[in-house]
Amino acid sequence: MANRIMWPALKRSIVAILRGVQPGEVEAISEILIDEQIEAIEVPLNSPEPFQSIRRICKRFGNDCLIGAGTVLHLEQCDRVAGIGGRLLVSPNINPAIVARAEEHGMVTLPGVFTATEALLAVQSGASALKIFPAVTLGPSGVSALKTILPEDTIVGVVGGISDYNLAEFAKVGVQIFGLGTSLYKQGDDKEVIRGRAKAAVRAYDAAIAGNKT
Repeated sequence: MANRIMWPALKRSIVAILRGVQPGEVEAISEILIDEQIEAIEVPLNSPEPFQSIRRICKRFGNDCLIGAGTVLHLEQCDRVAGIGGRLLVSPNINPAIVARAEEHGMVTLPGVFTATEALLAVQSGASALKIFPAVTLGPSGVSALKTILPEDTIVGVVGGISDYNLAEFAKVGVQIFGLGTSLYKQGDDKEVIRGRAKAAVRAYDAAIAGNKT
């Protein structure tokens, strides 16, 4: 874990998951999200021409936003994402070899876990943070139970069924990162619809974090 890349100190740890986004629209959508104060964007690799989309937004917004790929399953995908400027690597599972390769590239890692065994393996592998997926299945109580066996400094994120409606419930049990997929973006959405959802997500995040400090 000597080379562990820490999760960055974002003002809001909301990760926008743009599954299915097209290269021709990704810059306009990303601009809306960044305008609305979302600071991390993931393009899953099962999207159309994902590397082209990642390259475009890294070139334009790489200094303003943590950008990278999701659904990363192979080492060569990790290398390719790093080569086009991606700094965030998200996967649906925990593969220590991929975490190690991402560390070599200086990338932030967010591997998917669901069980105690997977979560502890991710910690031991040096993951920047853990992505509990699908979080809605475990629920806040399940996530809270899982956190009890993790080192206190483990940063935990949730993905899968997360929206502005239930974000606060997970924040109450110590979740720090919130991955928003279809509650934020779906293929074919009008850009102003996306803007409205981004505003709602940011409001929910700010209210949840403020509530936890009182």
